[in-house]
Amino acid sequence: MNVWRVKRQFWDRRDRFNFFTLQYGIRNICNRRLQNWSVVKVQLIVFRLSWGVGFWLVAALSDCVGVVSPTLAQIGTEIKQPARTIAEWRSQIAQSLVEITAVQLNQTETGLEVVLETPQGEILQPVTLTLGKTYIANIPNAILALPQGEFRAENPASGITRVRVTQATTNSIRVTVTGQTALPTVELYDSPSEGLIFSFTPGTSAAQTPPAPADDETIEILVTGEQDGYRLPDTSVGTRTDTPLRDIPQSIQIVPQQVLEDRQVRSIIEGLENVSGVYSSGNFAGGRDYFVIRGFEAFNSFVNGLPDPQVSNDGGFLNVERLEVLRGPASVLYGDSFLSSLGGTVNLVTKQPLRDPFYEISATIGSFNEYQGAIDLTGPLNDSRTVLYRFIGGYLSNDTFVDFNEGTELFIAPSLSFSIGQNTDLIVEGDVSITDRNGTEPEAIPAVGTVLPNPNGRIPRSFSGVGPVENTRTINSRIGYRLEHRFNENLRLRNAFRYLVGDSGQRDLIFPLSLADDNRTLNRELVSLADDTELARFYYLDTNLLGQFSTGSVNHQLLFGFSLSRTTDDLRLEFGNAAPVDIFDPVYDNTIVTTGIPDIDRFTTRDTLGVYLQDQITIAENLKLLLGGRVDFFEERQIDRLLDERTTQSDTAFSPRVGIVYQPIQLISLYASYSRAFTPTIGQSADGEAFRPGRGTQYEVGIRADINDQLSANLAFYDLTRTNVTTDDPDNPSFSVQTGEQRSRGIELDISGEILPGWNIIGGYAYTDARVTEDNLIPEGNRFGAPEHAINLWTTYRIQAGDLQGLGFGLGFYYAGETAANLANTFEIPSYFRTDAAIFYERDQFRAAVNFRNLFNVDYYKAAGSTELVTPGEPFTVQGTISWQF
Repeated sequence: MNVWRVKRQFWDRRDRFNFFTLQYGIRNICNRRLQNWSVVKVQLIVFRLSWGVGFWLVAALSDCVGVVSPTLAQIGTEIKQPARTIAEWRSQIAQSLVEITAVQLNQTETGLEVVLETPQGEILQPVTLTLGKTYIANIPNAILALPQGEFRAENPASGITRVRVTQATTNSIRVTVTGQTALPTVELYDSPSEGLIFSFTPGTSAAQTPPAPADDETIEILVTGEQDGYRLPDTSVGTRTDTPLRDIPQSIQIVPQQVLEDRQVRSIIEGLENVSGVYSSGNFAGGRDYFVIRGFEAFNSFVNGLPDPQVSNDGGFLNVERLEVLRGPASVLYGDSFLSSLGGTVNLVTKQPLRDPFYEISATIGSFNEYQGAIDLTGPLNDSRTVLYRFIGGYLSNDTFVDFNEGTELFIAPSLSFSIGQNTDLIVEGDVSITDRNGTEPEAIPAVGTVLPNPNGRIPRSFSGVGPVENTRTINSRIGYRLEHRFNENLRLRNAFRYLVGDSGQRDLIFPLSLADDNRTLNRELVSLADDTELARFYYLDTNLLGQFSTGSVNHQLLFGFSLSRTTDDLRLEFGNAAPVDIFDPVYDNTIVTTGIPDIDRFTTRDTLGVYLQDQITIAENLKLLLGGRVDFFEERQIDRLLDERTTQSDTAFSPRVGIVYQPIQLISLYASYSRAFTPTIGQSADGEAFRPGRGTQYEVGIRADINDQLSANLAFYDLTRTNVTTDDPDNPSFSVQTGEQRSRGIELDISGEILPGWNIIGGYAYTDARVTEDNLIPEGNRFGAPEHAINLWTTYRIQAGDLQGLGFGLGFYYAGETAANLANTFEIPSYFRTDAAIFYERDQFRAAVNFRNLFNVDYYKAAGSTELVTPGEPFTVQGTISWQF
C-alpha cells in the first residue's frame, strides 16, 4: 500500500489515554512482524509516550523483543537530551515545529474530511475538546505555512457550518469545526503521505452513536466527547475579537444557552443570577430590568456587541442564545459608562440563521395564568445556501403576583444572512415587541410593613400601590446590520449599525411615593406625559479593522476602529399628586387631573464619537499582553422650551487599558489588569464651570483554571474607584460640586462546566465591599449597591443510559446577604436564601420540563433605590414547557 492510515482513539478527557489499548496495539504490530522501526516510532509519537507509561511499554515490547531489539541502538540515538540553556531550548522548539503546508477539504459519503498536509506526513499531536456544537483540536508544536495565513470555509458540507484552521499561538494551531444542529462525530487518521486527517460526520440532536469497530487491519482510536453545555471557553465581549477566556486579563462569565434552557430563563436578570457580583435592583414600570455589577448600577445592555438601551424583560429573551458578562470598566471598547456600566458590561448574543433547515415549536403554561407559545424557524432561501433566514416569534399572556396586573406580549425577530462572495458576509436583523398591560410589575411598596415593623400589620407582597389603570401599549423596536469583509486571512473589515426606537403608550403614570405618619396611608405621585412625547431614539454605528501580523517572534492582533452614536429624547412631563390609598383597606381613586402646563419641556440630543486602538500581543506561547486606549468626544445639546434656552456641553475623555496574562502551565492563567472608564456629567457648578466627566479606575488580579476539558474556574480580586461624583455644595446648597468618591472592593469566584458525565454546574461566590469614601452629605463609610456576601449555584444531572436515559433534574440555590437599601443607610434589606428546581426529559427532538422557582415560597425583597420603598421578590411559581424540533 502506498497510502495507509492509523485511526486514532482518545478518551473524552485531554491527555488521558487508554494504555491497555496502547499495549494491545504494540503487541499487534509486533505479532505482524513489522520490521520497519519507523512504524513503531509513529505509534510511540501518536500516543505521546513518557517515562510515566514506561511500564506499559515494557510489558508490550516484551512480546516482541526479537523484532525490536536490532533497533534499540537507534532508539537511544533518537532520544533528545533535555535543554540546558535557553539557546538550546529555542533550538529544540524550532527543530520540533511541524509545518502545515496545505489544508484540503474532501467531501465523503458520510460528511467531510479535513486534511492537514505536512511535508513528509509528519505526525501531529492534537489535544481535543468540544464546545456545544463545535469540535476543537489544539495542535502544539505546529505552524501554518499557508500563503493566506489561515484557512476558513463557511458551510462546506451539509450539517457542517464552519471550518477554521488558525495559528492560535506562536507554536500551536487550532482546528475548529462547527455542526449545524449538533456536535459532529469525528475520526482521526495518520497518513505518511498526507498528514493528519479529520473525518467528520454531521451530528443530530439525538444522542450520538459511537462508530462501529474497525477491522483487524486498523488500530482504532475513537474520539469521544459530549456537548459542553455549561462551559464556553471563547468570547468576543472582552476584546471585540474571538479570544479564549484564558487569554483575557479581566473577569468574564458566560451563561450558555444550555443553562438558560435548563432554568427556563424569562428575563435578563434571571439569567444574570448565574453570575457572581451581579444583582437585581428592580425594574421600572414592569419594563426594563436594572441591575448592579460590582456595586454600581447598570442602566443599559449590549446586543451582539452593540449598545442597546431598550433591552427589557419582555419576550425579546426568546431570541437570546447566551449572556456574556465582562466585569469592570470597558470604556476602552464600548465608550462612556452611560452605555457600558462602570461595574461591567452585559452582552446578549442572539440566535443566528442556520445553513440547514431547523424548526422548533414550544408551549409553556405556568403560575398566575401564564400561557406562552413560541416558534423558531431557520434555513436557506436558495439552492446555493448563500441566503439564510431565521424567524423567531412568541406570544405571552399572563397575570402576575401583583394585584390588578395582567397583560399580553407579542414578539417577533426576523433575520437574514447573505454570503456576498467568498469573503463577505452580511446579516440584517431586527425585532419588535408589543406589550399591552394593566398595572406595573413588580411595584415598590413601603419598607414599613415589609422589611420593617408596622403597628398596623404586614403588607402583602401582592399589594399594588397603583391599583387598576387603563390598558396601555408599549412598543420597542430595533433594526440593524453587521457586515464583515475579509481582504485576506490576516485583515478584515467589520461594520455594524443599529437603530432603536422606544415609545410608551402609558401617558399617565402613578407611583408610590411615601408612607404617611399613620403608617397606613400611602402618598402617591402622578407623572403625565404629553401625547406627542417620544421617549427615546438611538443610533449607533461602529467600524473597525482587525489585522494579524508578527514582529519577529512576537505576534500581534491589532484592532483599530471608531464608533458614532446619537441619542435623542423629547420630553414633556407634568408632575402632580394622585389620591392617596390606605394600604390595609385600599380604595383606589385614579382620577387623572392635569393642568396641561408641563413642568419639563425639553428636547435633548447627545452625540458621541469614539476612536479606539487595541493590540493583543503574544510575546511567548504562555505570555500575553493586552494594550488598549480610546478617545471619546461627546456633546450634549438641549433645548428648554419652557425657558426658551439652548445649552451645549462637550468634553473629551481618554480611557486606557493594560493587562497581562502568564500561563505557568497550559491549564492555569494568572492575570493582572488596569483600566479606566468615564461617564459624562451634565451640569455646572456655582461658578458656571461645566462638570468634568466622572471617572472610574479599576485594578484587578486573578487566576483562571481549566480544571479539565469540561470544567473551569475563575478567581478575581478587584479594586474599583469612582471619582468626580457630584455632591452638595456646602457653600451653595442649590448647586453641586464634584468632590464625591465611591469605592468597591471585592472577591469573585466562578465555576462552570461538567463535573462528571451528565452532571453540570454553574455557580459562584461574591464578596463586595462597596462604600462611600468621600461626600459632603452622605456619611463616609456608608455601604451602597450590593450585598456584602452572595452565593449562586445551579446544577443539573442527566441520566446517561438505560430506560431512563434523557431524564434530568436541576437544583439551584441563591443567597444574598444584607443589603443597604439606600446611600443614607437608613435601613437594610434582609438576607434571603431561595431554592429553585427543575425536572426535564429529553429524547431525540422532544423536550418536556417543569421548573419550580422559589420552591419554599420565601419572602424576600430587593432595594428600590428609595429611602422608604422596597421591591418584593416573586413567590413560589411553577412553569411547564414542552418543545419539539423537526
